[in-house]
Amino acid sequence: MLSGRGIRRAFPVGERSLEILHGVDLELGRGQRISLMGASGAGKTTLLNILGLLDRPTEGEVWLDGLSAWTLTTPERAQLRNTSIGFVFQFYHLLAELNALENALLPAMIALPHVAYRHKREEYEGKAVAMLERFGLGDRLKHRPGQLSGGEQQRVAIARALLLDPPLIIADEPTGNLDSSTGERVLELLFDEQETRNTALLLVTHDRRLAQRCERMVHMEDGLIQADSTLTIPT
Repeated sequence: MLSGRGIRRAFPVGERSLEILHGVDLELGRGQRISLMGASGAGKTTLLNILGLLDRPTEGEVWLDGLSAWTLTTPERAQLRNTSIGFVFQFYHLLAELNALENALLPAMIALPHVAYRHKREEYEGKAVAMLERFGLGDRLKHRPGQLSGGEQQRVAIARALLLDPPLIIADEPTGNLDSSTGERVLELLFDEQETRNTALLLVTHDRRLAQRCERMVHMEDGLIQADSTLTIPT
C-alpha cells in the first residue's frame, strides 16, 4: 500500500548539490510493521518526510493506496496525506490553545469542508472521546497540552493519528521523549491499535530492542538501505 521507488533527494549547498538519498526502494504492505534504523545522518528523516508526502523527492516515485503521489495536485496530495497517513512524532506537536479532545479531532476538521464537519461533528467527537477514554484519558478531555504529562500528550497524538482510520501510521521516535516505563506503555498502546486495525506501521527508532518487535527491520547507512531483515515478532 506504500511504495517508494528509486528515491533520491539532493539539497543545494552553495553552488553544489548534496545528495542525501541515493536511490532508495522501500515497500510496505497493509498491516505490516517495519522498523527503520540507522545512525544520525543516515537519511532516515529525509526518507520519512518523502514517504509521508511532506517533501518531494529529487527523483523517484511514491505510491500510496495505488496513487502516484507526485502526479496529484497539491490539494489532492494534502487530502491524501491527511486521510491516509497518521503521524506520531517524538515531540507530540499538539496545539497549545486546543484541549485534548480538540487536538484529537484536528484531522477531521482539516479533511472535511466546514459545513460537512458541522454535520459530522457529533460522530467524530464520539469516536475521539471513545478512543481517548480507552487510552485512559477520559478525565483529561478538556485539559490543554500544558496540563498533560508527556505520556498523556503522546496518547493524544496517537488518537489524533488514528482518528480517520488511515491505512498507514508513520511514527518517528514515538517514545524518544519519554521515560522507559511511560514509553513502554505508549508503545504497547500503539502496537495494539496497529494490530487491531490492520494498519501498516513504519517506525523510526534507535532502539534495537524496539526494532526487533517489528516483523521487518530496515537499516539505513549513507543514504541507502543496507539491510532489510524479516523477523519473528515475539509473543
